[in-house]
Amino acid sequence: MKKYTSLSLIQKDLKAGSVTCAELVDYYIGNIDSKKHLNAFLEVYDHEARQKAVEVDQKVKNGTAGKLAGMVVALKDVFCHTDHGLQASSKILNTFESQFNGTAVQRLIDEDAIIIGRNNCDEFAMGSSNENSAFGPVLNEADNERVPGGSSGGSAVAVQADMCLVSLGSDTGGSVRQPAAFCGILGLKPTYSRISRHGLIAYGSSFDCIGIFSKNVEDMAITLEVIAGKDEFDSTVSTQPVEAYSKSKFDPSKKIKVAYIKETLEAEGISKEIRLKTQEALEKLKADGHTIEAVDFPLLDYLLPTYYILTTAEASSNLSRFDGVKYGFRSPNTSDLESMYKKTRTEGFGEEVKRRIMLGTFVLSASYYDAYYTKAQKVRRIIREHTKGILSNYDFIIMPTTPTTAFKLGEHSEDPLEMYLADLFTVQSSVSGLPAISVPNGTDSGGLPIGLQIMADDFQEDQLLAFSDYLINLN
Repeated sequence: MKKYTSLSLIQKDLKAGSVTCAELVDYYIGNIDSKKHLNAFLEVYDHEARQKAVEVDQKVKNGTAGKLAGMVVALKDVFCHTDHGLQASSKILNTFESQFNGTAVQRLIDEDAIIIGRNNCDEFAMGSSNENSAFGPVLNEADNERVPGGSSGGSAVAVQADMCLVSLGSDTGGSVRQPAAFCGILGLKPTYSRISRHGLIAYGSSFDCIGIFSKNVEDMAITLEVIAGKDEFDSTVSTQPVEAYSKSKFDPSKKIKVAYIKETLEAEGISKEIRLKTQEALEKLKADGHTIEAVDFPLLDYLLPTYYILTTAEASSNLSRFDGVKYGFRSPNTSDLESMYKKTRTEGFGEEVKRRIMLGTFVLSASYYDAYYTKAQKVRRIIREHTKGILSNYDFIIMPTTPTTAFKLGEHSEDPLEMYLADLFTVQSSVSGLPAISVPNGTDSGGLPIGLQIMADDFQEDQLLAFSDYLINLN
């Protein structure tokens, strides 16, 4: 069967009768099976996906199929899906099955998307390399000795290696955009609150966003159109109307203003090839008549500290519910209630999760609350205001997605600070709550993918997606 690169091509052939959903599912299951070594999937719903495919094929024949008929989707292992395993790639949730569908998952199902399995990820979405999973690392298909990025590494590789058409991940500080860059695909983090978080395991509740991986803007737009919008189960979700993202087009005759943050291209850790590729993309826009200007962002050095102080504090609170009492793993080596709590969490959580819980507990402690947590909240407000100030004068902000291309497995495992620097350019939109997308921007001399990040103002996903599509196709 031919390799499909977009939902529109699939639906065209479904309508013509030259392919069926059943054949598509068999094709993707075959790819998953032949690429098991990449470790992208923790569970494959082969029997269930085949059953769903038959149902959707009948709907196609009857003319009653939903918007996403023919779309085969994978879910990061942080999404609630009724009667399916949910572990956040952690030992502490062994044997746990979800009792309900998260809102985003339910909306996919309602529009006849076929869910094919759940993807490996960094434990509780904490990591930048997908090496923190209790089930082993995911491998980058571009080079099996390198990481795919994290924390949504399995979801990125599932799309990269053609194991599904689209996948859902979560993005707290770059966990969709960074692996998208490392894997040479598209990754979107929408505006905070654009998509309901109901049914998403919480890491940093004021940062967490459901994100989308795809091979093109068109599939990303239709998926966002389906899963975004108000939800009675999430009091933090926006009630702003959902735009017809799939119909948004960029008018190339309309000349826009683009800012690039000077400090990102001058950063000490950025690779020369990524700097050059970013500059080339900016030059193409300039040659097409758009205004490209450098802007200062003196707060760059405060992004990572602010992000890690606040997210670890929120993680400390959110992960307190995993204690071995009601569900999941419980240590057998206990003698009383206190030892059960301590040993369950010590044995059930991985090293990085324990590190972040302890950091968060420290910054929330009475002696340090004002010095760290309160101050970080103030800095977060300043970062958001400064970023929105730039976007009040420019249509978009462009920067590299990552300072380097995919690094080797184990390269940063001994130094958490080196690992955290992989998020240097992605955390700005996360701290600010603004939408951002990573699009492919060529490869380096070793053939490793490079990503370009585009940021827009609040709820400007329609313009962000349309502009991204234009930029990808700009010669």
